[in-house]
Amino acid sequence: MAYKETFWMACDSTEQQRAEYGPFHTRAEAEAQARKLGFAFLLRYEHLIGENDEIQEVRCIFIELPSAPVPAPRPQRRLHTRCASCGQAAVHDEVWQAEVWADIHEFENLRHRVRLFEQTRSEGLKEIEDWRDLCA
Repeated sequence: MAYKETFWMACDSTEQQRAEYGPFHTRAEAEAQARKLGFAFLLRYEHLIGENDEIQEVRCIFIELPSAPVPAPRPQRRLHTRCASCGQAAVHDEVWQAEVWADIHEFENLRHRVRLFEQTRSEGLKEIEDWRDLCA
């Protein structure tokens, strides 16, 4: 008695020389992975299996994924804290992380003053004046 076995792959093109990633049991899994990898196609393999568990026929079906709207990239921003007294520095993703680092450093080292800098690709590195007032 013959039966059909189906599995899914994420792939980048329909060309002979293509990148494939998988296999996946469901289309949803393959589609999620294809979107993560930036692939535009899914490939569905259907194997017709014969009596002795031999593959009798293979079908390949390409499915083009609809292009989803690409969200606008957030400007890459890094926050840098640096002690004006001893020069110790750290890099942070959020303002609250910089504030916590500065509080700990200034508590452990009396009379030290921590400065905050913001770095973006468009503007470079610039100091944020009175940044403690902004966090309050």
